[in-house]
Amino acid sequence: DGYAEKLDLLTTLRVPIVSFAFGCPSADDVARIRDAGSAVWITVTTPAEAQLAVRAGADALVVQGTEAGGHRGSFDDTAPGEIGLLALLRLVASETDLPLIAAGGLADGAGIAAALVAGASAAQLGTAFMLSPEAGTSPAHRAALATDAPTALTRAFTGRTARSIVNGFMREHPDAPAAYPEIHHLTNPMRRAARAAGDADGFQLWAGQGHRRARELPAAEVVRTLVAETSDAIRRVAGQVG
Repeated sequence: DGYAEKLDLLTTLRVPIVSFAFGCPSADDVARIRDAGSAVWITVTTPAEAQLAVRAGADALVVQGTEAGGHRGSFDDTAPGEIGLLALLRLVASETDLPLIAAGGLADGAGIAAALVAGASAAQLGTAFMLSPEAGTSPAHRAALATDAPTALTRAFTGRTARSIVNGFMREHPDAPAAYPEIHHLTNPMRRAARAAGDADGFQLWAGQGHRRARELPAAEVVRTLVAETSDAIRRVAGQVG
């Protein structure tokens, strides 16, 4: 996938942060990126992955709980992490003092506050922005996000474990093999056609478990709301404890 060329480009562009998922870069690659002036973030889904990322020289860890929508960031898709975010934050925090970025199921300020209390330095949200006009989410996907429909992990769409709102294609292919990116390329024409036709049963409906909390607001307004909610939640709990 042009990995070497991507690294060459990154060291030339000198971007502030280079974030990895689906595996841990080598210590040499991490050192090269850091020497170019970039910080290296690595997504982990288990304490063991966190240990490998620390040894590779990561500057920060994106701690992805199993609640997260879309692809699991696991190093090994045959054994993806199955730990919820809060428990995983506590486990990883006991392994390292690196900054932790919480990801997985967060959709409001109370959830972000909980992640910060559990040891995160920041929060990474995806599904919470999928109803924003800037997201470009398809109409059928938007309609599904606004319901209480359940989510589940599946390999049916891409051959790699990911969380989607349950639909017909997932139910028809419960035992899809771990074969990424081959299955991704195989199903891509079908998924593209289903999306264009508004057929929510024929393409991936990536969503975290907290998708019902997504708000149909511009991205900037979502951020302002989340900041205010987080501050309110922290003050409320501090008052209860004090």
